[in-house]
Order: sequence, then structure tokens, then C-alpha cells
Amino acid sequence: MNSTIGWEFYRSFLGVLKEGSLSGAARALGITQPTAGRHVAALEEALGVVLFTRSQTGLMPTEIALALRPYAEAMESTAASLERTATSQGEGVRGVVRVSASDVIGVEVLPPVVAQLRERHPDLKVELVLTDRIHDLLRREADIAVRMMRPDQGQLVARRIGQIELGLYARKDYLSRHGEPRTVGELASHSVIGYDQPSAFVRKAEKSVQGYRRDMFSLRTDNNLAQLALIRCGAGIGFCQVPIAKRDDSLTRVLAKKFSLQLETWVTMHEDLRNSPRCRATFDALVEGLQQYVA
Repeated sequence: MNSTIGWEFYRSFLGVLKEGSLSGAARALGITQPTAGRHVAALEEALGVVLFTRSQTGLMPTEIALALRPYAEAMESTAASLERTATSQGEGVRGVVRVSASDVIGVEVLPPVVAQLRERHPDLKVELVLTDRIHDLLRREADIAVRMMRPDQGQLVARRIGQIELGLYARKDYLSRHGEPRTVGELASHSVIGYDQPSAFVRKAEKSVQGYRRDMFSLRTDNNLAQLALIRCGAGIGFCQVPIAKRDDSLTRVLAKKFSLQLETWVTMHEDLRNSPRCRATFDALVEGLQQYVA
């Protein structure tokens, strides 16, 4: 067995494990598909094992590949820690910081926060990654994350912002045309906007809110910005963050006592970055901006 196998071989191996194909791994890693293929082949040759078999759905990992996965992931975590430590050094607030947030927070809340941050620190470059997927801060998928749940990883620095309330809203002209529902049962005669495929948040909402289920929705989309746009254009009744709705005089809350959800909000980053000037400045700006938003 070759004892000097390069990390990039294991990196491509992990990429194929996660994506299920050489092409998917290449896209995720920013390399070409032939390069990913050569890395996996070289790793198989060096280890003297077969790591993947081909199937109609892609590359299937062998038992040895699955056994190697936790060790390769540990290498990935160590490599990310090395990068975090190296990039956190230096004087002044400069360089790139990558921030992960939900699409609604990223579009409706963070732009003025980022604008003010850049005014104070013009050498800082901010990358906004807008998704409801939780990025793994331990593997450096993002430097800082705004999360709608309490972080449970011990290596993270986290600051609780508070709770953001969600309620049902509709435009006033929609309600003038169709009437305002006074009971949950009356929602059946309205155009209700909601999700298509259930998520963790949806499953929580279904337990805490009476009648919140997929078949009540006339308009379905899993894109939160699309739901917000539908509410704003008067297409129907849907969930909206209360601080966002309060900015718009054309929106009216309905069934406030029946429909109220709370999003516990946190700003978090890896503890290795606490001494990084760029990450510290960005973290503090996000905390301050989100606290003002919640208040």
C-alpha cells in the first residue's frame, strides 16, 4: 500500500460518495470529470481495493468505501481546520467571508446589514449563500451561518438573536374581494399559499398549528420568496415573517390567534474563526442587524 497518498485523492473519493457520480463530484469540487476519475482510480490502485461499482443510477460505493468514509471525512475536517486557522491570521478586516442564510433573510433582511458592513470595511468581500439547507461550518461550507434552529455542534460559537414570529397574511384588496376568514374552517374557501414538499420546519408546523397540511393549499411552492411574492401580489393567504409584513401597509394579518409560529434565530461560526478580524466584524454586524430586525 502506498503510504504517501495525496489528500486530493481522498477529496475526490468523498465527492463521489456524496454526489453519486464523477460528474457531480467534479462540479462540487471545481475540477474536471476526468480529473475526478483519475483521482479515484489512483486511490483504488494505491489501496489495492475497488471503491465503486457502476449501476444504472450512478456509482455505487463498495463495503470498503463505506468503511473508509468516516476516516476520509475526518481528513476533510482537519483540512478545513488548517484552512480556517491560516486564513484567520493577519491584520485588519479584509479578505473574503462566506455567509449562509435562508433566502428570505438573505433578500429581505441582510442587504442593508451587508451594505453598512462594507461601508465600514471596504477591503472586505462578502459572499452570500442563500439556501434553506444547513451548511456544515465544520467543513468550511460557509464561515458564518444564520440559522433558524439552535446549533448542536460543540465546536461552534453561537449567538441567540431571539424568535421571529410568522403569521398568516393577505393583501387588503384580496380580503376585500373574498372576505376575511374568521375561523380555520373558512380557509377552505380561500386561496391559501403553502409548501409543496414537507421539510423539518413544515413537520414542526404541522404539529403546532391546527389544520396546517398540504391539502389546504391552493398555491404550492417550496420557494419562500415565491410564497412571499404571491402574498404581496394579492394571490391569496400565506405565512410571512411578522417584521417583514409590518413594513407593508397593504398586508393584513388574519387568524392571528390560530396561526402563529416562532423561528428561533442564531448566528454561528466555527470557534477557530473567533480571532479572525474579518469574521469577527461580520459576525458582530449580523448579530446587531438581526437584533434590530427582531426588535
